[in-house]
Amino acid sequence: MSEAAPSDPQMQTWKVILAYDGTDFHGWQIQPGERTIQGELQSALGRVTGEAPLPQGSGRTDAGVHALGQVASFALRAPIPAESLLRALNRTLCPSIRILDAKIVPSTFHARHSTLTKTYEYRVWLQTSETRTICSPFIARYALAYPWPLDKGALQKAADCFVGEHDFRSFAATDPDSSTRGGTSEPFAEGSQAPSTIRKIFSSCWGDQKSETGNLLVYRVRGNGFLHYMVRNLVGTMLDVGRGYRGVEDIPRILAARSRSEAGPTAPARGLFLHSVDYAELS
Repeated sequence: MSEAAPSDPQMQTWKVILAYDGTDFHGWQIQPGERTIQGELQSALGRVTGEAPLPQGSGRTDAGVHALGQVASFALRAPIPAESLLRALNRTLCPSIRILDAKIVPSTFHARHSTLTKTYEYRVWLQTSETRTICSPFIARYALAYPWPLDKGALQKAADCFVGEHDFRSFAATDPDSSTRGGTSEPFAEGSQAPSTIRKIFSSCWGDQKSETGNLLVYRVRGNGFLHYMVRNLVGTMLDVGRGYRGVEDIPRILAARSRSEAGPTAPARGLFLHSVDYAELS
């Protein structure tokens, strides 16, 4: 069932913020025969309210990708208080999906179309002979265990190269839908002009995250949109720089090439988190 038209006077538009462990899901977008976040949320809404709108997410995270602050919107006729909806959804959803906030918003709000910026995180566990530490199984589902020493200064210099407006075609997936999935663009109709691969990055930085051993590195990037696999491809390329396989000076050349073959490998999905989504103030 598709999302009901917000223009219906009996409908109320809802905005929910949710977190999820994406390990056991086939991504956000509902797919026949697959367990997805969107599908689980739609089913939960049906059990709680008797309605089954298709929740619209801020973006379509891929299989194995997690979220700390995914945003979804949908319309309901049921006159249910926000706190009651939040509690009821969390009771019926599986433990790996949690609703953090739920509220009624203006009918003009749309989780994807109203997005201003998104922030992603990628987590790397340094597991080298120098550190002599083993990645805990409680971290392994949520970080890339990296076996080579990294030059953190080189990592940050590489990250700095991505700030600003650039054509990120070299860091997009090579599949036909590479410019639309996981970003803010809608797929174009067959035969129409290809979507733009230009995106603006506002911040791009590496930092240590507090842990028992201090071996967890976190890359955080904020931009006005992201191409399919873009963050994972950025991370894979920067890790090549950090281990000395590439130089920082290679980054501008890779951007200019506009060719996926020039960039580094795609980092695994398990280390990627949709951290947060920003919108204009809702009146």
